[in-house]
Amino acid sequence: MRRVLLVLLALLGVSLGWSGWQARQALADFPGILSAYSAKEYCSCRFVMGFDPAYCRGYVKQWLPLGLLAENSAQRLVTAEGLGRRNQAAWQGARVGCRLLP
Repeated sequence: MRRVLLVLLALLGVSLGWSGWQARQALADFPGILSAYSAKEYCSCRFVMGFDPAYCRGYVKQWLPLGLLAENSAQRLVTAEGLGRRNQAAWQGARVGCRLLP
């Protein structure tokens, strides 16, 4: 019985390792998605749709918390930081909306 359990655990470990290897690019990209999504959506909520800051903070709230979500109203610029990545989005105009900055 113990041997069967060890074999099953080994197979599970190999399977998880293989799955992780296959999805390595997606796993590497994930940390940047949280801050990029939050910056872009908050910018659109505030400067395109014109909602108040409290509503927009609730709108972009994720299960994983952000370390920073700051707004510069004068420049219409939003900075978001989460999982060690920082992204900024800026309002480009009425016809364009918000765009992530490089």
